[in-house]
Amino acid sequence: MSSIHNIQVLPAASPGNPITSIDTPALLLDADAFERNLDVMQARADEAGVALRPHAKAHKCPAIALAQIQRGAVGICCQKVSEALPFLHAGVTDIHISNEVIGSAKLDLLARMALHGRFSVCVDHPDQVVALAAATAGHGSRIDVFVEINVGQNRCGVADARQVLQLLEVISAHAQLTFKGLQAYQGGIQHIRDYGERRDASALAAARTEEVVDALRRDGVVCAVVTGGGSGSVEFDLASGVYTEVQPGSYAFMDGDYGRNVYTDALRFEHSLFLATSVISVGHSDAGQVVVVDAGLKSLAVDSGLPTVWGDDGASSTLHYTVVNDEHGSVQMLNRDVVKPALGSQLLLVPGHCDPTLNLHDEIVVFREERVEVIWPVSARGHSR
Repeated sequence: MSSIHNIQVLPAASPGNPITSIDTPALLLDADAFERNLDVMQARADEAGVALRPHAKAHKCPAIALAQIQRGAVGICCQKVSEALPFLHAGVTDIHISNEVIGSAKLDLLARMALHGRFSVCVDHPDQVVALAAATAGHGSRIDVFVEINVGQNRCGVADARQVLQLLEVISAHAQLTFKGLQAYQGGIQHIRDYGERRDASALAAARTEEVVDALRRDGVVCAVVTGGGSGSVEFDLASGVYTEVQPGSYAFMDGDYGRNVYTDALRFEHSLFLATSVISVGHSDAGQVVVVDAGLKSLAVDSGLPTVWGDDGASSTLHYTVVNDEHGSVQMLNRDVVKPALGSQLLLVPGHCDPTLNLHDEIVVFREERVEVIWPVSARGHSR
């Protein structure tokens, strides 16, 4: 009799195997669509003369960050300090923490990582600067500092140039801290569906940012970097003439929520991220017009809507994911003439929100032409401190 300790859960997939053989639920990445998204975004940033610093909170996967940097990205953003560590271990050495950081454990980790790469962080209060200065002084490290300004989201950020100048006085008192510029992100506009309304909202955020930049310049302060923007607004951010750096993240995947925005051909991305799920019950309700799949709340995030069932020609018009439970999902057939998915068959779902969905998975199965090419670890999964 074999030892119980020899029993292990096998990998969800193996390179070379067809994607239909994948053990579900599993995250899949269409390599061709993914690479086209990366190429398009980098090309547009290059054309605009704006640096691209993709946000790694969207994917938490060092292999993806390295693919972006290989194409010309200047580095990455992380939203949490601990999230940055797997990327640093993987060789990513230019990391912007696009968030305010407080707490001795976090600041100690940040100061230690800054000995091995170029790090920057956001502040919007003098006490954050003082704590950051103490941590970096203790380890002999240096960190670039961005003052975050509130450009409409009313989350973090100071209100105006006067408050930026007050923070600059505190920053300049510490030789190991260098003022680098402004963080100006308006997350509330990223999912405005109408193209014109999203363009106008982006213009307003850019105008607020420019107002602060101009006021600082009149006081003799030059912002070397003005960073911000997101996947929903990046077309307008690049054209604004205000941002020197943009931070889109979800463009690599285009989740369901971003997919519901209206775009023009000027800048458009493809769905590349899918969740493979299997039919585990053919159902016995609604005259048999429902099947049950093995992907629920523990496999995908639904804060931005239920997932979309995906077919060969795009979003399915006949199969709708309608009910989500912890480990089950119900898929309804809207047309009684449609052949019901068979027991054990595989469906592909487009998650509503890629960022928290990635945080539920240990790996991404990358495929090309219907066959598994490689498996990428989601190394920063759960790194939320």
